[in-house]
Amino acid sequence: MSKPFLILCVLFTLFLTSYAQSCASHKFPSNQLFSSCNDLPHLNSSLHWNYDQSSKTVKIAYRHTGDLSSRWVAWAVNPTGQGMVGAQALVAFQRSDGSMRAYTSPITSYQTQLQEGDLSFPVSDLTATYSRDEIVIFATLKLDNVSSTLNQVWQDGPVSGDVPAMHQLTGSSVQSMGTLNLLSGVTETTKGALNSNIKKKNIHGLLNAISWGILLPVGAVFARYLKVFPSADPAWFYLHATCQTSAYVIGVAGVATGIRLGNKSPGIQYTAHRIIGIVIFCLATLQVTALLLRPKRDHKYRFYWNVYHHVIGYSVIVLSIVNIFKGFDILNPEEMWKRIYVGILIGLAFVVAILEVYTWIVVVKRNKSESRSNEKMSNGTYGYDGYDGYATRRQGIV
Repeated sequence: MSKPFLILCVLFTLFLTSYAQSCASHKFPSNQLFSSCNDLPHLNSSLHWNYDQSSKTVKIAYRHTGDLSSRWVAWAVNPTGQGMVGAQALVAFQRSDGSMRAYTSPITSYQTQLQEGDLSFPVSDLTATYSRDEIVIFATLKLDNVSSTLNQVWQDGPVSGDVPAMHQLTGSSVQSMGTLNLLSGVTETTKGALNSNIKKKNIHGLLNAISWGILLPVGAVFARYLKVFPSADPAWFYLHATCQTSAYVIGVAGVATGIRLGNKSPGIQYTAHRIIGIVIFCLATLQVTALLLRPKRDHKYRFYWNVYHHVIGYSVIVLSIVNIFKGFDILNPEEMWKRIYVGILIGLAFVVAILEVYTWIVVVKRNKSESRSNEKMSNGTYGYDGYDGYATRRQGIV
């Protein structure tokens, strides 16, 4: 009898402990009561709310626990989709003077600094408290154009000089989003969709970095320097064309993934990145077409074709590198990847510098050799027409 009784006591103790730690057991000051609550799955957070379906009004209390003396916390509703961009956020943190600041912030890009601004729906009674390592945000939201199932996002991050800074980009910080049904209280995370979206963004960035950012400059190096070597004369054009065509094909795949991402992310636009990408794609198409329409060397228009081909080619390379760095700012990957790409560019520049010096040495030697040969032909050792000054051919010279 003692063993079953002991097991029951342990189970009862565990139940009381879990209940004490759940949102249902929390008591708010000033006798504030909330009919529903949910322990959010990440970042030590919970949400309490009262929802009036007839007036489309929800009164919320968002709790976030931990050492938050120099950190900001936020809870947001995204009326346009899942994820961070498009979210309408309630933000709170403790200022350096100890007072609390609570405000609204519409998030329009991944580079946001959580600037204060009006949301797409009315917010009233916005306040925040901080005590016992817990920040609580109170607010009333009027969700006229939002269904009872919300896309919610919650987050925290450091504060520097009373200004919110970037949150972490790994672990729970990129998983703290999901859906919330205000009527049933059911919360579901969107981890699978998030991971799929991140994977597509990484594929888009990788394809474009390899094609426009690496293969295209390498093809230009082949075109400019390999023809200096006489033994490589037939091969340099094919290497150049192969690199340029491969860059174009892979780049088209990268552009296609970017278009799909854009179609699945309405309201998210990176105007400069998109415009530069369109310009690169159009110029690259002209460049690949130009390889098929190249005049012969002795053609009278070959000079103009060369000028056109070089101007378009170098323009595409410069624009591609600029746009890749804009892509780094958008995707915000680990710093290691940006350093790797910068290292590749530095290595390529080093090779170009060496080949440029070698090319000029070859050109100078070739010019000297040609000038000496011309001197021998015009003011030859043998006088005029191979005869010495006495009009007799010198003998015995091989």
